[in-house]
Amino acid sequence: MPTTSGSFVAEWAKAQKPRGPSVRNSSVFYRNLEAELDARRIKHGCMSLHTIPPGASDFASADTLGLGFSGLLRAEFMEELARNPDSWLGACGTRLAFGNTTYLETLECEVADFHGAETAMITVNGGQANGAIFTAIPRPGDAIVYDEFIHATVHDGMKNSLALVKRSFRHNNVESFVETLSEIRASQPLISDGQRCVIVALEGIYSMDGDTPPLRELVAAAKEVFPEGNVQFYIDEAHSNGTLGPKGAGLVCALGLEKEVAIRMVSCPKALAAHGGIILCNNTVKTMILNESRSIMFSGAPSFHMLAAIRAGYNLMKTGKTQEAQLRVEHLVNLFMERLTSDPVWDRANDAMILRVPLWDLDEEAQPFATHICPILTRPNTKHHLYLTFHLQLAGFIVYPVFFPIVPKGTERVRLIFHASHNDAEIEALAACICAWAEEMLSIDQEGGDGIRLPKAARQAYTMIETADLN
Repeated sequence: MPTTSGSFVAEWAKAQKPRGPSVRNSSVFYRNLEAELDARRIKHGCMSLHTIPPGASDFASADTLGLGFSGLLRAEFMEELARNPDSWLGACGTRLAFGNTTYLETLECEVADFHGAETAMITVNGGQANGAIFTAIPRPGDAIVYDEFIHATVHDGMKNSLALVKRSFRHNNVESFVETLSEIRASQPLISDGQRCVIVALEGIYSMDGDTPPLRELVAAAKEVFPEGNVQFYIDEAHSNGTLGPKGAGLVCALGLEKEVAIRMVSCPKALAAHGGIILCNNTVKTMILNESRSIMFSGAPSFHMLAAIRAGYNLMKTGKTQEAQLRVEHLVNLFMERLTSDPVWDRANDAMILRVPLWDLDEEAQPFATHICPILTRPNTKHHLYLTFHLQLAGFIVYPVFFPIVPKGTERVRLIFHASHNDAEIEALAACICAWAEEMLSIDQEGGDGIRLPKAARQAYTMIETADLN
């Protein structure tokens, strides 16, 4: 069993302390900021940094393939450093100035070839990549259509986009997608005449829901509505890179749709356990980003050590050394699902909306992949997501709550991320721990009364607030 992970609970409790009174004599600048933060603290919703205790069982990090945990990436990285002993530590310039190197260009060619793309551009992180794409690529008169659950960094990029028309469609809903495209066709004559474009933004695996888009159906629908061919797709493969497709090449490669998707973005801190973002595209798109994205033009280029870590990760994927880990994750996800849903408490907890996993309600056609991200939804508009987090953290499992505005109101959850480094016993213990919490919550429901009784772990967390005189 993992060791206790109570540090999160203690750090969370400390972060909820209102600080307004303690900054009364500070400048109005700091008082105003603390007043905004206190509004979050009073609701016990102030986020803070947390340390990870040794020995705890990690179901929160994105080390999906276990490359970080196992040391496999470190060993390959050290070999890559040894092969390049004279490389500079830093980039010492932007891509357009001194920061471009033969090593960087060679790596971009290798990555593009692995993913079946014409070229690639490596950026400092995935957020910079998304910002660069949506700042530089949509032109005046273009429209952006995006899944309502698209990543926050895409929204940030769209804010600076020259495209004035931006429309969302219901998550993974082909009918809603068609309706949105049809509305744009009817209202935007330059687009309906084929002179301007629609850019569709999706994720390969949605980071908070763990599902994949019906990409084939969306591509086909776009061609029906716009037979002129002026709809292009962008896929954020941050979570699908390394976990889906041949040797981990991602969702687009898994479906054989490389020629149907104009731009892909893969980020390296997830399954690759490295750092950086990579834009997969053709030379036209790459040149446009170099010329139009201020974040690329005026930011330092990726450092050699960052590039070496990326290359090490791709060396492992290209040689098939991560394929067993891919299969292992799928096994663990299925094991967890079987253990959780076969527990006697599951049906009762599910009916009472104490535990829900909407991802598992989808049929195989709608969700063909067993992905590593599993959201456990709790009762809407309550603090049950916090209570479950406390329960699991105090039992030694590293998990975090996810709440509004990260997800829509009423869909608060605990997000689990499965790793190839987990053993079967950890998975079984996690499922049992979740079910024990559900049984406790059902007991509280059955007792009725004034409805203010808290589960044991939550009482412990709130006691920490009182003991520390934080309220």
